[in-house]
Amino acid sequence: MNRSVFGLASLALGTCLPWGLHAQSMGFHGAMALGSQLVDRGQPITAETPILQAAASWTSPTGWSLGLSAGAPLRTPGQLAEASVQASRYWPLSDAWQMQTGLLYYRHPGSPRTRAFDRAEAGIQWMYRDVLTFGLSAVRVLGRNDHRLRGAADVDFHWPLPGHFYLSAGAGVAQTSAAPYRAYAYTGSYHERYDRESPSSYRYGHLGLIWAMGDWRAELDRVVTTPRARWQHGAPSLAPWVATVSWSF
Repeated sequence: MNRSVFGLASLALGTCLPWGLHAQSMGFHGAMALGSQLVDRGQPITAETPILQAAASWTSPTGWSLGLSAGAPLRTPGQLAEASVQASRYWPLSDAWQMQTGLLYYRHPGSPRTRAFDRAEAGIQWMYRDVLTFGLSAVRVLGRNDHRLRGAADVDFHWPLPGHFYLSAGAGVAQTSAAPYRAYAYTGSYHERYDRESPSSYRYGHLGLIWAMGDWRAELDRVVTTPRARWQHGAPSLAPWVATVSWSF
């Protein structure tokens, strides 16, 4: 599934519950959401600004799902910040365990910095009783001459609390997919431009609280990334807290 912490791909393939595909009913589904920032595997795609997101999905009785999602700043809804297409299938392994595989395509229109995150992914997940999810992904960066596959691993945890609340926690490690940034150094008589590669891998995580009832869901998370990723000069900073309110139908 989409590892954007607050992306709509997971909502498109699920209900308002904090877990994913296996908890949903069959047929067509949709979701709308308003978030405070668009974050993708701990990397800020947009600045701290309200982000409007929309998603739609179709699920078959045999476990196949197709989903579309898109997000744009609320002030400029005609300028997409992210769009994705997803196809997946899940299988029950036992009364407690399920497995899901999927193919995903991510597109980030806009500046060259955001287009550096364009990619295709193949992933596999194991889910335990709507509580624990572990996933592995193989990532192919698009639009670059570097054709190496990159990897990512994610674990997510949801625990029910009283009053329709859930504890949400997650952590992951990924090899960087963004393009290296350019820097300038002063050598005494002139400025020299040089390329600096991003870190080969980084870690990220979040801890927060979810409230879910009926078709509505609200989430507030503390997000961390280490080491601090400097993907390109002038890139937006990652907000320490990210909030999302969504409605599913």
